[in-house]
Amino acid sequence: MRVVITEYLRIDLDAERWECRNCNAVLGPARENYKRGLLVYDRDPREIHAPQLDPARYAYTFAPDPAWCRILEYYCPCCGSLVEAEYTVPGHPPLHDIEFDIDSLKRRAAEFVAEGALAKAPDLTVPDPRAAFGHAHRHDHDHEVQP
Repeated sequence: MRVVITEYLRIDLDAERWECRNCNAVLGPARENYKRGLLVYDRDPREIHAPQLDPARYAYTFAPDPAWCRILEYYCPCCGSLVEAEYTVPGHPPLHDIEFDIDSLKRRAAEFVAEGALAKAPDLTVPDPRAAFGHAHRHDHDHEVQP
């Protein structure tokens, strides 16, 4: 069973591994930091936040100082999707921002069907979003054509 975690990440609970949702690439064990399986681009923060004042004239330009701030961008090694970006201090290890109790997640996910489907609840009704616009009849029935 696959469980969606973020826009670009999911966990395959049967295989206990992180996967890219864009290209289905395996990124690593689900019990470890997903960032270990991604490509890292260590960016100079001035590339993102350009100086607002002339650096030749002013010591402080409203741009982050690269001696104090780095931007780490994490990309899927197969499709190149930007999975995560984090601001950190130079030399700091990647943040471990997502950590699950995989055994507990497996138990809870057993209530659900495949990715994107609703919980298995026979009394659960799915509201029709068209009803808010005055279009609430169904189109999943056959129409008899009158001769």
